[in-house]
Amino acid sequence: MEVIVKETYEEMSRLAAQMVAELVRKKPRCVIGLATGSTPVGTYKELIRMHKEEDLDFSQVVTFNLDEYVGLPPTHDQSYRYFMNDNLFNHINIRKENTYVPDGMARDIPAACALYEERIREHGGVDVQILGIGGNGHIAFNEPGSSLASRTRVKTLDEATRKDNSRFFDSIDQVPKYAVTMGIGTIMEARQVIILANKESKAAAMAAAVEGPITAMCPASVLQMHPTVTAITDKAAGAKLKGDYPAEPHTLVLK
Repeated sequence: MEVIVKETYEEMSRLAAQMVAELVRKKPRCVIGLATGSTPVGTYKELIRMHKEEDLDFSQVVTFNLDEYVGLPPTHDQSYRYFMNDNLFNHINIRKENTYVPDGMARDIPAACALYEERIREHGGVDVQILGIGGNGHIAFNEPGSSLASRTRVKTLDEATRKDNSRFFDSIDQVPKYAVTMGIGTIMEARQVIILANKESKAAAMAAAVEGPITAMCPASVLQMHPTVTAITDKAAGAKLKGDYPAEPHTLVLK
């Protein structure tokens, strides 16, 4: 795992966007796994800037999102489909039919989860997966205790996760209790992973993920077993790391 500690959130976001942009330019028909939440927003803003100012072309790109709330329609302003449209898709030249988000409104959610896995396989797998990390070490909505070999499925959200996400809702009572999420096994099949963390509140989780034991109680720790992971933090989120990590990557070219 390559760990990079930047001074600021803005620097972290620019580096992540630069890595994604290198892939898009090298492989225009690439497949990108996307995350939601506040952490990747800066990366998406930089990708939008690159599209508008540097002609970064997303016309052939395919994307798969990590997760979606169960019971929120795509038009709900807290659904992850809405989030992605608002924070990225509506501002670049990607084809909406090439943007996949799990279906939290499906009548048969297990069947929809199986179809999601099939769609990823049909597109040749994910070239680069962007991840955030929860304060409890979760990736996507794979909460502590999740199987490290899990596939796309429904998960019950921890109360800590619901509390963290309640800032986006009027109250915690409005936060869904269930979500469809890519499994850890699915995430680990991506050819490249970029995990992002900012703010002091993520420092303990990042230290556990990067330097702690590999355990289902910190799902992100499984990334230590992935051959090509870049962990990028700002100074606050990297404050509890014990290693001496650089501020620049070895290379910006994805494998």
